[in-house]
Amino acid sequence: MLSVWCGEVVYEDALRWQRDLAQARLIGDIDDVLLTLTHDPVYTAGRHADLTRTVLRDAGIRIVPVDRGGDVTYHGPGQLVAYPIVKLTDSKAVRPFVDALVVACARTAASYGLDARPDPARPGVWVGRDKIAAVGVRVDRRVTTHGLAFNVDPDLREFSAGIIPCGITDGGVTSLAALGVDASLHDVRQRVEHHLSDTLGRPLQQATPADLGLVPVQDPQDPHWQAAANAAPSITARTSTRS
Repeated sequence: MLSVWCGEVVYEDALRWQRDLAQARLIGDIDDVLLTLTHDPVYTAGRHADLTRTVLRDAGIRIVPVDRGGDVTYHGPGQLVAYPIVKLTDSKAVRPFVDALVVACARTAASYGLDARPDPARPGVWVGRDKIAAVGVRVDRRVTTHGLAFNVDPDLREFSAGIIPCGITDGGVTSLAALGVDASLHDVRQRVEHHLSDTLGRPLQQATPADLGLVPVQDPQDPHWQAAANAAPSITARTSTRS
């Protein structure tokens, strides 16, 4: 499984990358891929989002509808995002795959001395009443997109400024920094990678965005951005790496 650190990526570019990678994975042009990155400030609305109920006010941050499950959440600097593009064996593997992401997040938090655990009644990973990691995926023709977001040191005010995070009203949002853990994004990424490799049962090989032809388009605020994104060529890179 290729592990690719992408740096900060505009959300719409990462969404396009996932779709291209998923298609390439489906037809066998590439093997499983793990993208890790951070995003510019953005709210993403999943298939179950009710924006009339969830969005509290205009926070000056764009909202992007996406095809994953779940409600509305925030992404931004200081938050590690991981997108595993994995071809599952069959439909019965979906639940274990999601559980693997959750467990990897819980183990990462626990490695910093935190009592973090899943909550059967609420998605994600929690420290007490506060969520430290969100998980939401899409599976199409057995190939996964989207993934997890782990809060290292984001601006927690953005989670409550414009939305009710994930539509949950009986809990808050936290981060490593808010809980007194001094950890770099790089260190958290290494730990998340380690635990994902273990829970998914896939050894990782480091690669670069260029290895897979991942090229950003433009700033989404540019009026020509959407046309450019739609016209961008699909990924054609091949790799013989097997996991």
